[in-house]
Amino acid sequence: MSFLEKLQNQILIADGAMGTMLYSYGKDSCFEELNLSRSEQIQNIHKAYIDAGADIIQTNTYAANYLKLGRYGLEDSVKDINSAAVLNAKKAAENRAYVLGTLGGNRGIKPKSISIEEIKRSFREQLYCLLLEGVDGLLLETFYDLEELETVLTIARKETNLPIVAQVSLAEPGILQDRTPVNDALQRLEGLGADVVGLNCRLGPHHMLVALEQIELPKRAFLSAYPNASLPAYTDGKFHYDGDADYFRRSAAEFRKQGVRLLGGCCGTTPEHIRAFATELKNSAPITDKVVELKPKKIIVEDRPAKRDYAPLQDIVQERSSVIVELDPPRKLDTTKFFEGAKVLKEAGIDAITLADNSLAQVRISNESLGYLAKKELGMRPLIHISCRDRNIIGLQSHLMGLHTLGMHDVLAITGDPARVGDFPGASSVYDVSSFELIQMIKQLNEGLSFSGKDLGQKTAFSIAGAFNPNVRSVEKAVKRLEKKIAHGADYFISQPVFSEEKLLEVYEHTKHLKAPIYIGLMPLTSSKNAEFLHNEVPGIKIADSIRERMAALHDNPIQAAKEGVEITKGLIDAALDLFNGIYLITPFLRYELTAELALYARQRACELRGNSYVETTIY
Repeated sequence: MSFLEKLQNQILIADGAMGTMLYSYGKDSCFEELNLSRSEQIQNIHKAYIDAGADIIQTNTYAANYLKLGRYGLEDSVKDINSAAVLNAKKAAENRAYVLGTLGGNRGIKPKSISIEEIKRSFREQLYCLLLEGVDGLLLETFYDLEELETVLTIARKETNLPIVAQVSLAEPGILQDRTPVNDALQRLEGLGADVVGLNCRLGPHHMLVALEQIELPKRAFLSAYPNASLPAYTDGKFHYDGDADYFRRSAAEFRKQGVRLLGGCCGTTPEHIRAFATELKNSAPITDKVVELKPKKIIVEDRPAKRDYAPLQDIVQERSSVIVELDPPRKLDTTKFFEGAKVLKEAGIDAITLADNSLAQVRISNESLGYLAKKELGMRPLIHISCRDRNIIGLQSHLMGLHTLGMHDVLAITGDPARVGDFPGASSVYDVSSFELIQMIKQLNEGLSFSGKDLGQKTAFSIAGAFNPNVRSVEKAVKRLEKKIAHGADYFISQPVFSEEKLLEVYEHTKHLKAPIYIGLMPLTSSKNAEFLHNEVPGIKIADSIRERMAALHDNPIQAAKEGVEITKGLIDAALDLFNGIYLITPFLRYELTAELALYARQRACELRGNSYVETTIY
């Protein structure tokens, strides 16, 4: 008799966490590889769950796919690991329990972090390995991304008639991270052929029961739940769970009441937790009727976006010439020169002062703090650069919510230079997301939803710039990245500095089809040494030989060299304004007098090009 037939009339108990048990024994590397090197230990854990009352166990293969094993250099061991896992589970079961082949989700909270094609290839390889070893069914678990789960479920259903359990993981009780109501999601999975649908991971019994209250009994499939033991604690460098097994026993009746027929455990659960469930519910009759009042979760988001103090830069630069200037936060605590420069640049009539986020991984004063002071005390528009390097997803969202609260809505999303190139080469680079994903997440904030899909109560009003590096061998490939960033939600672009008229024309020809405007980057050189350093050592910057020769001719005259750098940039401004409305001036070494002069020049030339008289007033 298959376990599906048993589920017709009784509740079955599944096993609990494998990783938690292995971690408690000090195994914190690749748990799936232990199917080969510690097979007896894996078998003993399976036996412990069966002895505790589990009717169904799962293979130790949650992350045994090409994508995840590659982190350990084990991508070529997919077949060996999955085959060994099934053999271990079968040997432990000895016909006392059913064996499900487990396949875990790959996409986490990062939207579209792995392409569907990659997921398909990786999934098929692992699926065939499990099917060849003769599992009793499949368990698709811990899927945050509904698109991924629907994709792999469709593949699995076409390849086998074995029972399939499909489980989603929730960022918030009742809804998936893409805002799909959980009841709708499980109905879709049932429609794609899943025999058991349900929830696992992320939530403990309390919040999982809250979610189950919103789930109707499936029409054909059965309902499952694998709650976590609790939230994990971190003590003395180790994660641990303090969930009480008796708490599981007391919650068992509620899981039955909500229609669950397959009940197991996820992170933090042990044989004691499973014994608690089995003591209360094993072989119990399931409920066959359940009334659910499906009240759509109301997202309380203001209809109008947050109030902005300035029109979006992408709108301004579409209508007229616009100049923005980067003024790096200082590396020391004295901000006198920075604010002197900011004031001068304001008087020059720039549209925004842009502040880098520890560029080149060198520690500077927080751009958020200086941006706020520039806005509050000088009335300037700050454009805040946000790097993916220094903050995880939690920190990035918190930072953005803080910017919104302070009224700073102009941001540049960048991946960021790796930590190893900066002041602290031993520091870690986070990179939870790339600039593409960060842009998409910021757009989601503009819809009033957090990165995980939670309701924020109101919408942010961020105007999002993307970075553009035209100093590459193939500008065409660089423009493909721009198109991808536009698809993710970028409103406009800010380029790395360009140092030749030929490059300006090349960029224009390759980008003129884009609807998103570009602020073309220009930076005055200060000396021959400065030019050589930028050309040879700074990623994304290349300087024409003719310009380096002009600067080299003045290597012994620093004052004249700086003037020459300004004149070169003025020539580039003339060429750029024939092609682009946006000029992005980068201030070298806090020498704001150079970029202030260039900002005034750019405004004057823009007026002349449009037949307007130049007036000495600020744009604000």
